[in-house]
Amino acid sequence: MNTYAKTLTEVRTQSKSLRRVRKAATRVGSHLLLIVVAVLFVVPFAWLIVTSLKPATQVFTSPPTWIPRPVLWQNYVDALTSPAFPFLRLLRNTVFYAVSSTVGVVLSSSIIAYGFARMRFRGRDLLFAITLSTMMLPGIVTLIPTYILFRTLDWVGSYAPLIVPYFFGSAFNIFLLRQFMMTIPWDLTDAAYVDGASDFTILWRIMLPLVKPALLVIAVQHFMWTWNDFMGPLIYLDNISQYPLVMGLYAFQTRFGVQWNLLMAASLAVTFPLIVLFFFAQRYFIEGVTLTGLKGV
Repeated sequence: MNTYAKTLTEVRTQSKSLRRVRKAATRVGSHLLLIVVAVLFVVPFAWLIVTSLKPATQVFTSPPTWIPRPVLWQNYVDALTSPAFPFLRLLRNTVFYAVSSTVGVVLSSSIIAYGFARMRFRGRDLLFAITLSTMMLPGIVTLIPTYILFRTLDWVGSYAPLIVPYFFGSAFNIFLLRQFMMTIPWDLTDAAYVDGASDFTILWRIMLPLVKPALLVIAVQHFMWTWNDFMGPLIYLDNISQYPLVMGLYAFQTRFGVQWNLLMAASLAVTFPLIVLFFFAQRYFIEGVTLTGLKGV
């Protein structure tokens, strides 16, 4: 009996050791996979930084030069002070476009999502289904009709086609906020109704503070998207003084070729504000994505 118990104890010990080894191997394998994926994402960005510090003669050397000799910080000065790349004006246009459209999409999506989530009216679910169905249409399908509409309104050549539509909501953002709002207890809004609060008061004082993580997700995502938007300004803007930063990068393409080192320096300068924004908003951004993903319908 003692021999059997001893053998059973040894088997259990070995089994625990094997489980520990398997768990450790799984953890190591997962970390190695994440490291490889992270390297794949980091290498292009590292090459962008390295190229921005190179002399023009070292951009296309073979084998590639990873350590510039010499390191030319002057490339950033040359890029940002180039007469063909008026950085401050381009930055002002980009901030105006990104901030205006972000304010529009956050306000409109919040109001529409509140209507779908907390107000009871006939045809609500049908209207919500129609709203979601617009997400199935590729943007290229509606590009020409939309352009004709804005040309008829005489908006082409201004920022109106790029900003005004966002004051009428965005299907995905409406869906995101609606799912978040539906998880908030009805007792809060019912108590506010009893106290005589209007729907606007409930939205502004109760709902928006509670869905702040989702609002931050929408704001950060949309701001980053409009900051990098190239197709919209290319189609609707025809005056070089209205161009945003992304279109201003055209300045480094000349008839003699592309000034790659200056282009990379300017590209890094354009990207840097987004990197700073994401790191400052990272905690709220991840919180909003996580909470929104866990909420049910």
